[in-house]
Amino acid sequence: MGHGELGWADGPLRAHGARTEPQTAPPAHRAPSPSSHRVHRRPTPTPPEAGTMNRNHSRPSRRAVLGGAALAALAATTGTGAAHAASAAAWPTEFPLPDGFLPEGITIGGRPYAYMGSRANGAVHRTDLRTGEGRIVHEGAAGTAAIGLKLDRDGLLYVAGGGGGTAKVVDSRTGRLVTTYRLTDPTGHFVNDVVLLGDHAWFTDSRDNVLHAVPRGRRGEVRSLRLGGDWVQTPDVNNANGIVDTPDGRGLIVVSSLPGRLYRVDPRTGHATEIALRGTENVANGDGLLRVGRTLYVVLNRQNLVGVFELDAEVRSATLRRTITDPRFDVPTTAARWGDRLYLVNARFTTPQTPDTTFTGVAVPLRP
Repeated sequence: MGHGELGWADGPLRAHGARTEPQTAPPAHRAPSPSSHRVHRRPTPTPPEAGTMNRNHSRPSRRAVLGGAALAALAATTGTGAAHAASAAAWPTEFPLPDGFLPEGITIGGRPYAYMGSRANGAVHRTDLRTGEGRIVHEGAAGTAAIGLKLDRDGLLYVAGGGGGTAKVVDSRTGRLVTTYRLTDPTGHFVNDVVLLGDHAWFTDSRDNVLHAVPRGRRGEVRSLRLGGDWVQTPDVNNANGIVDTPDGRGLIVVSSLPGRLYRVDPRTGHATEIALRGTENVANGDGLLRVGRTLYVVLNRQNLVGVFELDAEVRSATLRRTITDPRFDVPTTAARWGDRLYLVNARFTTPQTPDTTFTGVAVPLRP
């Protein structure tokens, strides 16, 4: 994911024969539910955090906007299957976040709640997708950030700490900070995004050709994996950014934002193989990734597009099939899935980032 201080090059996704589709939201349904170098580091116990957001809840005036959808969704909780479908269709396709929140990452688990992290102070906000209502569940602290994040089956959130060089684990149910891991020096690095694979949560560092593996659960060691093979590290720009697992669950796919390449990474050795792009020259400004089967969604933040790619069986090539855009996109950075919807957060990097800047999350159809 990007951050506002970086002057990323802009430019459209140059697609040959791919379709660009404005979106209207469809009904939403229940979601389908290393030789690495060992770094012997222990989790850093973290004291209770200080500092709160200025606004922990969406403003009442915004609640009024969402009221009709909220009532329709909640009234159907005891109805027939048809009523449930109708309520899902009425779920909001846009929801507010606190002013000045500076969102970037989004994750959704097995229930209809989206969790989003704040670049402002590391807080985590939870929104009920059925109603659009939300609140701060983890307060964060001054001088920290929450960039990419993923929700595990046990309710733990793994959160990338950006320029602070950390990863933290937060209990999504209570908001309690479980532990903080020191992954890098606090300068010259940017811990950006995360994916859950095997026994580890894998984090990218946009300013170094290294992935960091944090143990899932309370036991294990942090591992640092140097990227080699085809990997090209470009100085002074964001490189490794979004990350997902491969369809077979054995490898990783990483996007390098500039110059805009996709790589398949072996988590045992760090060997990176460039994925050949078909239908476009690059994925410049590639940010968050989402994979559904062999379909790879690449969020192209400053282009206000999502590229939809088909992966071949061996993840050697990615063919651009279409792009998604929407008038409500305002530099979206990451995406998460619930049912037939794709939910994205607008980071608004091209808008002054002040305590009064408004932010939203939006939903678009996953498929045409």
